[in-house]
Amino acid sequence: MKMLKMIRGIFWIVVILILIQPAWASDERSIKDLAKALTKLAPDIDPAEAEQISVTAHTTARKLARDYHVVLNPEFQAFLVNVGARKRGWCGHWAQDIGTRLKELKPRTLVLHWGVAYDHTSSENNCLVVTARNQRFKDGIILDGWRRAGRLFWCPVIKDDEYEVEQHYGHSGITAWKENMQWSAWLQDYEPGKPKSKMATDGKASSERDERGANSDSRQPVTP
Repeated sequence: MKMLKMIRGIFWIVVILILIQPAWASDERSIKDLAKALTKLAPDIDPAEAEQISVTAHTTARKLARDYHVVLNPEFQAFLVNVGARKRGWCGHWAQDIGTRLKELKPRTLVLHWGVAYDHTSSENNCLVVTARNQRFKDGIILDGWRRAGRLFWCPVIKDDEYEVEQHYGHSGITAWKENMQWSAWLQDYEPGKPKSKMATDGKASSERDERGANSDSRQPVTP
């Protein structure tokens, strides 16, 4: 009986390793590609800083999937949060928790922003956007841990065809992503001499609107 249990244990360990290995390989490629994309945002971007942000965003997204006990897909995870079976898992939770880790890096040549698409609708989604200094929000790169349930999604803001203003035929090419200035201020409040936002000091949104923005879920009809 003990031998049988040991064999079963070894079997499941092998299965888990087989499943995890492709994810690791995929993440390694994505980490390198995102670091390169961030470096290309402007001539003065520090490559080491870009790599650090890429590694941290990817590894944190994977860790959150475990911490949130994510099952099936993002929509089902949000349903579990809504019914009280999970404490975290809305899109805003991903943005907030990944953003917290990225803030700790105190980037100098890159800037963290908070993006929201389809605000106050059942399709609302929140994400992080990284730009170069003095670069427009829409020219940045999206970091979204929620959309792929812990496998970090990233792409240029204007190329995110999953979140664009739809027209009757084909794609509009107009992004639905907009910057939430208050949450962007929270992401950037590590800068020397910059006053901390209320959200950073008390850990809560300064209004019901922004609190909802941090806890809302994309494509989930029931929101807090």
